[in-house]
Amino acid sequence: MLPIVEKTGDPVWIDFAEFGERFVTHAVTAERIEAAVCAMTDHGITIGPFSLGPVGLAGFMAEGKVGKPVILRNGPHITFEVTVPLTMSVKVLLGGRKLRLEAVAEIDLTLHARTADPLLIVIDVPPIGSRDVSFVLRAQAIESAWEWLLDPIAGVVQREVANRVNAILAEPQARRSRVFDVEAIINGVRSEHIDQAEFDWIGYDEFGYQFFSRIVTRDRVFEFVEQMVGRPIEVGPLRAGPRDSATVTVRGNARVPQLADRPDVPLSFDLTLPVSLDITVDVLKTNHYRAEVEIPLVLTARAADPLLIVIDVPPPAADDLRLEFKARGMRAATLAVLAGIRKQVVVRVAEVLREVLSDSSGRTIDVAARIDGIA
Repeated sequence: MLPIVEKTGDPVWIDFAEFGERFVTHAVTAERIEAAVCAMTDHGITIGPFSLGPVGLAGFMAEGKVGKPVILRNGPHITFEVTVPLTMSVKVLLGGRKLRLEAVAEIDLTLHARTADPLLIVIDVPPIGSRDVSFVLRAQAIESAWEWLLDPIAGVVQREVANRVNAILAEPQARRSRVFDVEAIINGVRSEHIDQAEFDWIGYDEFGYQFFSRIVTRDRVFEFVEQMVGRPIEVGPLRAGPRDSATVTVRGNARVPQLADRPDVPLSFDLTLPVSLDITVDVLKTNHYRAEVEIPLVLTARAADPLLIVIDVPPPAADDLRLEFKARGMRAATLAVLAGIRKQVVVRVAEVLREVLSDSSGRTIDVAARIDGIA
């Protein structure tokens, strides 16, 4: 069951584009970004051996380990700048002599949370180049004979680290960790799209619309509708008839409704809510009536601030209600005509329903809470 918010005031509507961007912004946290790039963490990198200068004159080999990424949010379109540290040990050989150096590298990645068809959030990571890898050799006193090697070593390491990182990010497991199938997550099933390497990108507006059309299904809407089944409806006592001589009391409850998609109207449903009423009218003696009311409603799934789905239900007018009125006995039938009970009952039932529908909390899904509840 999707979480429902507490009693609210009038919803503040937002469009699908705003909903889509807010959804991705809320869902793609720094913690989830870190999890998406965790395949790199503690990953070993070995470079070389490489030869430098004239054949056999010099060579080197480097070994390192990727550390925990540091994540900064940057930009309005859910972009993250990520710096991944890399510590390395460099072994240099020159003319039979050996030199060991320590090195520190930083790998700069830009991660962009993008939306893809049908309802995917993909952490897109563009390939990096040598310029995205900063490299510093740590050496104290070093002989001049070694100095000419430092720049060539740095250049080779930057290039090779970029190549290795791109290869790590392209591995199937790493790629899968950056794909979130929202529909599959909400439905608790395995995604059919988790192994995709190519995507059909869509905008936040299309993502928002896809979210509603795929998540706010007829079955889920009916979950909210079912809450009305058995709901008591009470009217009165009220005065009716000539000189208000009659006292009318109405008791009843809603029965199982009928829900149908509205043809050619996306995210909208026709609801027929049947209500059974027992009516008593006291004038000298008690008179009993039975009424069956059909209430037509139109339900529309809409996005609301801050990140809500609201099943919007405009209250019906009294003229929209259909009522079958049965009196028990001739006297009761005659009295009903005189007192205008039928019209009063319809008007009051419409008023009660308007009061019930004024609180949208029972028809509201807190999407942010749902996101936060997903591990």
